[in-house]
Amino acid sequence: MAMNKNTVLSWATWIMIFVGLGLIALGAFRYDDVAGWGFAAVGGGFFCIAWVFNALKGRV
Repeated sequence: MAMNKNTVLSWATWIMIFVGLGLIALGAFRYDDVAGWGFAAVGGGFFCIAWVFNALKGRV
């Protein structure tokens, strides 16, 4: 299977989504103090970066 730029961006998008979901889950279920808000904020940042990767597909 040949991996071109679009395939790499697709894989990166899915990995970023899964990591973002994991960080939000850690913030929601594991940490009850201020650290939970930090984990959730970083998870949201991962979603933003995944959105950029998805938007770059076909343009790079």
